[in-house]
Amino acid sequence: MAVNSNKRTKLTLTEELELAVLTHYHSTKDNLYADALDIAASNMLNISPRSVSDKCAVIFKEMFGKDQVPFPQVEKGKETFTFIDLFAGIGGFRMALQNLGGRCLFTSEWDKYSKQTYFSNYGDYPFGDITKDATKAYIPEKFDIICGGFPCQPFSIAGVSKKISLGRNHGFADEKQGNLFFHIASIIDKHRPKAFFLENVKNLLSHDKKKTFQVIKDTFEELDYSLDFKVIDGSHFVPQHRERIMMVGFDRKQFGEKVFFDFNNLNFPKEKQIFKNILEADPDSKYTLSDKLWNFLQEYAKKHKAKGNGFGFGMTNLEGISRTISARYYKDGAEILIPQEGKNPRRLTPREAAALQGYPIYPINTLDQQHSLCIPVSENQAYRQFGNSVVMPLIQVVGEELINTLRRIGGLEKNHKVA
Repeated sequence: MAVNSNKRTKLTLTEELELAVLTHYHSTKDNLYADALDIAASNMLNISPRSVSDKCAVIFKEMFGKDQVPFPQVEKGKETFTFIDLFAGIGGFRMALQNLGGRCLFTSEWDKYSKQTYFSNYGDYPFGDITKDATKAYIPEKFDIICGGFPCQPFSIAGVSKKISLGRNHGFADEKQGNLFFHIASIIDKHRPKAFFLENVKNLLSHDKKKTFQVIKDTFEELDYSLDFKVIDGSHFVPQHRERIMMVGFDRKQFGEKVFFDFNNLNFPKEKQIFKNILEADPDSKYTLSDKLWNFLQEYAKKHKAKGNGFGFGMTNLEGISRTISARYYKDGAEILIPQEGKNPRRLTPREAAALQGYPIYPINTLDQQHSLCIPVSENQAYRQFGNSVVMPLIQVVGEELINTLRRIGGLEKNHKVA
């Protein structure tokens, strides 16, 4: 594909792999990605520069129209720890762990639009399907932490209900998604990182009469890793009710049988989270619901209320917190509606949706314009991405205690301080 003046939206699988290799070599200088030297010397995408850094810069400029990422990699040799980022999405783990001094050595994500958002913010283009041996071959031999929010559709209440209605399998029986956990386990088994840090939906604990989570616990037991977990509501950090299970474990072969993670040590913010604080001052009128959609949502809610169901729209208390934003938010915004005096309610803007998940958005929750999350995709894709995302500051707080624990048990140099 030749470089031109139009924004790049499509890459072939070959080009995606080459771009992943190029950017990972540029970011890490790891010889594992040394194929980047041959790629840079070739005529990839008909770009004339021959060096890796020049070629990366040209591609980045052509795709996003800017020269630098808002959240660059920690400089090699100055990191507190290293990690790999699986099921990376738009980089909630990446941002949180980079903020703590971590250096990302590998990242993987299958969705092409999420890859664009990730690339535009961190400068690494993620590798693809982590179930493929060709992708796993690019994972470096040694790293401190493996992290990721592995796909939750097989375990979520809504996801299970949908699959049952369609006559499809769910949980670990879902061959396409449910077995992704075992790919994490195989990577842990091969590379023996010091720790893992995973996130999933609350329903993972109770799915299939608790059998699913028992399989997860048994798997970590077989791997000889500890496992500590806790369901935490993201409302401690953002004005949104979002309960997710956090799972942390350590290699007992390195740190002994008694190693554990203490969730009681987490430092939660003391201030109350208020929904109106993440709202833009003057949102475009296009986010206001049409009369047709607003009438439909009201009638839909009345119908289900009469049947004793809880389905319906969510009008948000501006002084409180919202419902949980989901990947379907782009359809009608029903779960989080914002009241407007004298007008129909409106949905969140994409920038507000990002702030609701704790990402820095200028000027909503940060005054640092240079380090504000870039949203390079369509609004529909942005809503999907934020609905699927982790609550970034929650990940950072758990990550901070994870690093402190590694330091206490001798897994990291004690003179390194968490940022």
